[in-house]
Amino acid sequence: MLVGTRKDSQTYVRMKQKACADVGMRSFLEKYEDVDDVTEEQLLEKIARWNNDDAVHGILVQLPLPEKIDEARVLEAVDPAKDVDGLHPANAARLFNTATHAGANKLNWKDFGSIPFHIPCTPQGCIELIDRIGCDIEGKNAVVIGRSNLVGLPVAMLLLHRNATVTVVHSRTKDAESVVKRADIVVAAVGRARMVPRSWIKEGAVVIDVGINSVDAPGTKRGYKLVGDVDYEGAREAAGWITPVPGGVGPMTIAMLLRNTWNGWR
Repeated sequence: MLVGTRKDSQTYVRMKQKACADVGMRSFLEKYEDVDDVTEEQLLEKIARWNNDDAVHGILVQLPLPEKIDEARVLEAVDPAKDVDGLHPANAARLFNTATHAGANKLNWKDFGSIPFHIPCTPQGCIELIDRIGCDIEGKNAVVIGRSNLVGLPVAMLLLHRNATVTVVHSRTKDAESVVKRADIVVAAVGRARMVPRSWIKEGAVVIDVGINSVDAPGTKRGYKLVGDVDYEGAREAAGWITPVPGGVGPMTIAMLLRNTWNGWR
């Protein structure tokens, strides 16, 4: 579901549709280009029909929605079993259940395919990247920079589920540099261009850069370029592993969307 004509949202949706086609999934797009004409009830009615359609295994509402639409109400209308973005409060609540009490049902957090609910795509992709390089998360000092509901808090919970010692750095953190310097794993998801310099990165650390920010680039065709929250050129000298921007977390996010849809079908 795409509401409005934001160029970035249109681009993201095209990329997701292409990824579906590449792996043989059928996707269809419901567009509402006239923001003045569309109503919240129209969106809710369409979602209700998808919820009741057995041929639909995943529903994605492209964010952000126009200000006139109650975003929370729309997201909560999606059947949690079809919420492949992992944003429904029911899915979030299950993610934040550490199940440490006696008799609790323990989940295998090393196998996302076995988790019986949908996990947000970008946080899931971050963990997948760390796993794919052979980094054992258990016991590591992990720092997440940013505390958003979309990335920061969910990825912190996923790291906790994998038995890392997790610190969340935010705008009120005292001496953020010294906190980040101790980290074996750094996940930057704050939305500030090149906020994290090389001097903050511990030698050999794994750095996952979720940020995507545009900065001026005079002399280039577009006049701007995309950079992450980490100073890539500097930090790569210290990091053992680091994701580029663009081309790092973004493609993995889409891959996790496909995984969630596949899991929903199963």
